[in-house]
Amino acid sequence: MANRKFKILFFIFCFLAFLGCNHQEKESAKISPNQNKIVVDESLQPIFDEELYIFNALYNDPHAKKDVREKFEDDVHPISGINSTIIYAPENNALRLFLEDSTRVAILARDLTPQEYQFLKARNSRPEISRFAIDAITLIVNNASSDTTITLSQIVEMLQGKVKTNKALVFDNPNSGLVRYLQQLSGNKDLKQSNIYSLKSNKEVIKYVASHSNAIGIVGFSWLNDPDKDMIDFVNKVKIVAVSDDVSKNSDKKYYTPSQNSLALKQYPLTRNLYILYNTSKLGVEFSSFLRSDRGQRIILKSGLLPDNIPNRRISIQKKINF
Repeated sequence: MANRKFKILFFIFCFLAFLGCNHQEKESAKISPNQNKIVVDESLQPIFDEELYIFNALYNDPHAKKDVREKFEDDVHPISGINSTIIYAPENNALRLFLEDSTRVAILARDLTPQEYQFLKARNSRPEISRFAIDAITLIVNNASSDTTITLSQIVEMLQGKVKTNKALVFDNPNSGLVRYLQQLSGNKDLKQSNIYSLKSNKEVIKYVASHSNAIGIVGFSWLNDPDKDMIDFVNKVKIVAVSDDVSKNSDKKYYTPSQNSLALKQYPLTRNLYILYNTSKLGVEFSSFLRSDRGQRIILKSGLLPDNIPNRRISIQKKINF
């Protein structure tokens, strides 16, 4: 009789354990998709793709193939990588996905605002944020254009509509980080002047300027310094405009084009920090560590952007003795 009771209790225990495991698997299925997604500001795609390629090569990830076609929104483009889904989206959309916990890792060109920190804190979220590079907001014109220089105040006046000009000012998606940067720079939240146009991407801006001599384009520097193969011909048809900071008191008022030297010396005035944000994500911890590692920072250095920590260069000097 005792043996029979033992068998019944053992059966009940196993049944409950099975239900518990099944519940955990369902809960895990709810959480893991968010933890295995990285959303990236699409204006940062060139540098992120380089980092992603080396990261996958180091970890020998068999899933790192661009073959996922998961549907999110019309302006969100998912691909697979690092055994996860990579989502390229305009900054506003990328930030929304992170704040809504649709993804636990984000690559953005800005920090969170105090209100956004408070929103996450109210949800018991404590995001980790690390800067990994400094990018340059770059002005480009057609090779046939006579424009080679511009001042910071002239840019602001154009964005505010205070300058009568036949020049068309073009930038990427209205929801992008570049537009937010221009709005903050000019104090103009609308940017609805008749000569200001928004397209869909940095690539479209470069293509437009390459075929229009009266256009001034605004793009991220990495799209010019290391262009995709399909963009090389278009990039060769545009040139970068040098910018002078005629507003700051300590500026030397000279004209500078973006370079690692002008970024490091804070001579080029149109810059933005690049961050990785992650929230309770093993993937975020691993990729953040890689971005900030010596190898990850060297990729930034090679791309033409300014690394957050400039890697050291070791030079071995040997003295040759003649006998």
